[in-house]
Amino acid sequence: MPWHFCNVLDANAEPRRVWQFDARSEAFNLKGEFASRNGDGLPPNVVGKSWGALLKKKLNVAWLPAENVFLRVAQFPASSPEETRAMVELQLEKLSPIPVTQALWTMHVLPKAGTASGEAANLQTIVVIIVARSVVEDYLGKLEGQGYKADRLELPMLDQLQSTQIIGDGAWVYPVAGGLSKQSLVAWWYGGVLQNLALVAIEEGPDKIASLRDQLVQMAWAGELEGWLTSAPHWHFVGNANDPWYSALREALEQPIDIVAPIPEATLAALTAKRAATSDATNNLLPSEFSTRYHQQFVDRLWGRGLLAALGVYLVCLAIYFVALTVFSKLTGNVEEAAAKTSGSYTNSIQLRQMVNVLQDRDRLKFAALDCWEAVAETMPTGLTLDSMNFDGRAVSLRGSAPLEQAVDVNTFYADLRKWKKGTQPVFDSSSGDVPRTGPGVGPGTMTWSFELELKVQEKK
Repeated sequence: MPWHFCNVLDANAEPRRVWQFDARSEAFNLKGEFASRNGDGLPPNVVGKSWGALLKKKLNVAWLPAENVFLRVAQFPASSPEETRAMVELQLEKLSPIPVTQALWTMHVLPKAGTASGEAANLQTIVVIIVARSVVEDYLGKLEGQGYKADRLELPMLDQLQSTQIIGDGAWVYPVAGGLSKQSLVAWWYGGVLQNLALVAIEEGPDKIASLRDQLVQMAWAGELEGWLTSAPHWHFVGNANDPWYSALREALEQPIDIVAPIPEATLAALTAKRAATSDATNNLLPSEFSTRYHQQFVDRLWGRGLLAALGVYLVCLAIYFVALTVFSKLTGNVEEAAAKTSGSYTNSIQLRQMVNVLQDRDRLKFAALDCWEAVAETMPTGLTLDSMNFDGRAVSLRGSAPLEQAVDVNTFYADLRKWKKGTQPVFDSSSGDVPRTGPGVGPGTMTWSFELELKVQEKK
């Protein structure tokens, strides 16, 4: 899994420290170091996981305290990681000092030393880490109380051990933490191979130096019995001369001890981060049920925050809607009030306009009727009788009588009337109208006539 960030927590120190590394760089560059004293929470933006962790994956690693950890060294034939894990699992009951059903374990394959020879050159050295399940569960509960949910539990002594340059045969002592109340790890290297790992401690009391000497002597005797301790060990202390462990070892061993400079804690944390980020996810001291629960809590937290965010957006949109509704209601009310004030004058204006139009139409029709009467008076030939004249505003209908010998005058009258003009404007539409209609008259030698002409100027609707 491509990690973006890796956090390493040392919860056993005071103050507690968290190192954050850039997991995308080959060197795991340090991005920040944070300290937190007891009672103060760890920085949530550093150790917590939120929506950003979906895109930029974050690995939380915690250093497991060494007091209750058992370390065993075993040699196995070189093989694949799966086969090696199966071989270690077969030997686990022999290696574990506690019942297997009550233990959690993991393993670490040490790189082959260039000085290994003989049969050792064909074997791989495995460091088996064993710890009681109850210890891990209590420790994880402590971390949860501090707001830190670990993805992996690691032992920093493995990185200190692996980073030490081994020259010759002897024993290397690594103090776990400052102060004689803490333990130290003793690594025995012979023939270029790590033969044994054990934790020694100094108990307070007048016989503390004698107790430490006895522990170291017993370890040497065990090496002689197993056959790998072939010469007197040359002792090395990975620390500084001011460490109380150094003076205690010199007093207990009564011989010179070489001092090897330890690597800084930030560098040690970087080595742990790199090892954890590249390790198999199944090779982990973290119980699977904790990993499953942490993942489920992470998903639930994302859902909860997503729903809260959606609710917040909904409430903001709802507030904007009601504000806009209030503003537009106010504007609408103002417009309606203004419309109500102007509606009376507007109605009166419409009525006055319609009245003016009616009067204008009456005047137009009156003058049009007079024009029609004038045109008839000027164009009607002598001898023709006009019985009726109907004017409807659109057309004029004429009806009359005439002697039979003046039938031609009726047509002439019709033609002259169609062409009659008031000034320069024709009064009648010359393109419309029908020809005069004639019929028998009332008396002998008479006839009736009638026709209709449309006005040129139509009535405005």
